[in-house]
Amino acid sequence: MTTTPLRVVVATPLSDELAALIERTEPRIELVRDSSLLPPMRHPADHSGDPEFRRTPEQQRRFERMLDTADALYGIPDVDPAALARTVRANPRLRWVQTMAAGGGGGIRAAALSQEELDRVLFTTSAGVHGGPLAEFALFGLLAGAKTLPRLTRQQRDHEWSGRWSMAQLGEQTVLVLGLGGIGAEVARLLAAFGTQVIGTSRHERPVGDVDEIVRPDGLIEAAARVDAVVVALPGTASTANLLDEAFFSALRPGTILVNVGRGSVIDEESLLRALDDGRVGFAALDVTAVEPLPADSPLWDHPNVLISPHTAALNAGEDRRIAELFADNATRLLDGRALRNRVDTVEFY
Repeated sequence: MTTTPLRVVVATPLSDELAALIERTEPRIELVRDSSLLPPMRHPADHSGDPEFRRTPEQQRRFERMLDTADALYGIPDVDPAALARTVRANPRLRWVQTMAAGGGGGIRAAALSQEELDRVLFTTSAGVHGGPLAEFALFGLLAGAKTLPRLTRQQRDHEWSGRWSMAQLGEQTVLVLGLGGIGAEVARLLAAFGTQVIGTSRHERPVGDVDEIVRPDGLIEAAARVDAVVVALPGTASTANLLDEAFFSALRPGTILVNVGRGSVIDEESLLRALDDGRVGFAALDVTAVEPLPADSPLWDHPNVLISPHTAALNAGEDRRIAELFADNATRLLDGRALRNRVDTVEFY
């Protein structure tokens, strides 16, 4: 435990209220910020800020001088891997960087830091902060598929009162949850209230609450053949890239529902489109895509059984507060010599 102040430079927009919350929660923090050097936020959790914002050359020099005095950074400067790399190399006293994104490991990887730099600086993410909103979106996607939302909206648009048809019930379904971190575990908890059978994937076979069965990644294809729906809650890493490929989609039963609240890189979109066209995937709700923004000519935009969300499902009015609370807790852990929450794995960068 130390009484030496931790000099934290705020590198992303932060309100006066949340700055006060951090200082009140951990008085050993010396919080340094200059709002004139940061882009204004356009909405909650707008950590990049207004894209029209520009610093003058003098302001940029002031900003970098401020960053280079930090023991810790609240956010990656300008959400820019190159700016992060410059700061790490210019500031040998830097000990810790808190990213605003739950998947902040991608930005760390893109900074192309040396092994010595990765060993010197601790990196943490906001994983867990978005678990509730994303789990609710996953549930929304599952219900939308089970209750035939595309047909309902199409018939309402066409003023068509058709004959009746049956709808699926979550309580009678089996759902495969890929990834049992904060998001996947919360999805399982919500599904338990419906009586849904939940199969989860994990490299470790430790029991997880509300998950009825754990399968290892090498059992993914076998599990795919037994489920009614799939929720993707995986990070984007080398080992998860295009994990849901032609072999996976070929194993699905006709009409399977797919929801992605993880990373778009996990799904091979060409294989997904073929599965949508032949009915193996009956409905897909995608909050993330392989390329973002989704290109205007992507067939996913116009597919009748696809719901596109522009990576907005995690956005919530309480997100900024939860990140500030997480940061303050981690600052206390750092100052007390305890392990930090949400350390980035600097091998796979998640």
